Amino acid sequence: MSPKERKKMVSKRVDISLSRQCKILRISRSSLYYMPVGFSAETLELMRQIDRVFTQYPFFGSRQIAAYLPRKGYHAGRHRVRRLMKVMGLEAIYKRPNTSKKHPENRIYPYLLRNMQITRSNQVWCADITYIPVKRGFLYLVAIMDWATRKVLAWRLSNTMDASFCKEALDEAIAKYGPPEIMNTDQGSQFTGAVWITTLSEAGVKISMDGRGRYLDNIFIERLWRSLKQEAVYLHELTDGFVAERVISEWITFYNTDRPHTALDKRTPDEAYFDDKEIMKAA
Repeated sequence: MSPKERKKMVSKRVDISLSRQCKILRISRSSLYYMPVGFSAETLELMRQIDRVFTQYPFFGSRQIAAYLPRKGYHAGRHRVRRLMKVMGLEAIYKRPNTSKKHPENRIYPYLLRNMQITRSNQVWCADITYIPVKRGFLYLVAIMDWATRKVLAWRLSNTMDASFCKEALDEAIAKYGPPEIMNTDQGSQFTGAVWITTLSEAGVKISMDGRGRYLDNIFIERLWRSLKQEAVYLHELTDGFVAERVISEWITFYNTDRPHTALDKRTPDEAYFDDKEIMKAA
């Protein structure tokens, strides 16, 4: 289906604007115009396999993934794997010195969570982006999570890695739940750019950034990605962005409302988040 046909189909569903429909569906407006990225079917399948390996072994770099792929019947050199991992936004989690930054003009904020006891909702939020494969291309998913309760507060799908879809998710989360005390992210350009930083600063939020390659600094949202992919994304044929949105929406609703966590005293993220809010109101 072409972008024109997709736009026409969406606009006929209800008598409201495209922007409003996108907000309801939790997708970036740019994804209405999604066109398959210019990769062959063979390359897209290789990217899906790289993502599967990386999700299972997030400490694998390009060398290890290239060595592992033949076990699954795929072959690619290290340099090709590294190039595709860059397109997909994947980076191994091993600790290493922070010797380079892709965008040196953007300020990198210090990590504020070291030795901090994070015990209540809206004390710390975290955000991250992951790669979502669809039949003839791929999309990117951003999610904003409450650290203490694991609740997914907002999310967006996009066909590009620009900052706009991240800001849309952030705006929604703040509008629904109020600003957190601290927002923690990695050092990706979407989270160091002016749009994201200005939104947080104007809301009075302290900004924290973990070191490059420091998976454990944002471990809860990394676990979210692994569960989402293994329990939903890899079990469905995501033919396009609309199917991806439906599958992800259903799974996140299940995750927030029906899935108990041992670390939360067997409560769901929703129960833990709103229990905390009631306790704070009563205090």
